[in-house]
Amino acid sequence: MNGPHDLGGQHGLGPIAPEKDEPYFHAEWEKRALGVTLCCGAFGAWTIDESRHARESLPPATYLSASYYEIWTRALEILLKRHGFVTQAELDAGRMLEKGTEPKRVLKAEMVAGVLARGGPCDRRVAPPPRFVVGERVRTKNFNPETHTRLPRYARAKTGVVEAVQGGFVFPDDNAHGWGENPQWVYTVVFEGSEIWGEAADPTLTVSIDAWESYLERV
Repeated sequence: MNGPHDLGGQHGLGPIAPEKDEPYFHAEWEKRALGVTLCCGAFGAWTIDESRHARESLPPATYLSASYYEIWTRALEILLKRHGFVTQAELDAGRMLEKGTEPKRVLKAEMVAGVLARGGPCDRRVAPPPRFVVGERVRTKNFNPETHTRLPRYARAKTGVVEAVQGGFVFPDDNAHGWGENPQWVYTVVFEGSEIWGEAADPTLTVSIDAWESYLERV
C-alpha cells in the first residue's frame, strides 16, 4: 500500500540526521514496548508481515507524529484486537474485562534467549528455476495496491539490472493477509540514480533493492 511509511523521494520532511552514538533505547518504556511486542508475536496468531502491514496502515497523521516504538505499540493494539486477545473497552480500562483468545504459546523468560537466537527464517524452497539471471535488464511493475507490498513507490516502473539471485523467500504481499507463504525468488536489482531520481541525480549514485519475482518483468 502507499502509506506514510513509504517516504523515499518525498519532499518537506527534513534531512536525515543520524544520532551519533545513538542508544538502543531512548527511554525505559521503549524496552517494555519491544518486549511486549515480541511476547505477543510469540502467541502465533500473526506473521511478521501482518505486523509490518499493521504499522504501515496507521493513519498518516498518527504515523508521522509518532516515535518508532509508539508506532509499534499502536500497531500491536490493532493486532491484539483483530485476533480477539483484547477489546477496545479493555484498552480504555487498562485491565482485563472478559476472557479473550487463548494464545497458542506463551514466551517465558527462560525461553527468550533461545527464541531470539533462532530468529524467524523466511527462506523457502521454490520449485521452478529463477526466471531472471544475473546481468539481465528488468523493469519493475507499476502498481499501487491497497494491500501490503515491499516494492517501494520510488522503484516502480523503473529499469535496472539483476545483480544477484538471493534465493526463495516467503512472499510478504500474500503472507501479510493470510493468503499463504507462496514463496518466490528474490533478486537484488540495481538502478542508476538518474533512473530513480531523474536527470538531476548524482551521476555516481546507484540504488539497489531486493525484489520478489512477481515485481519484475523483462525489458
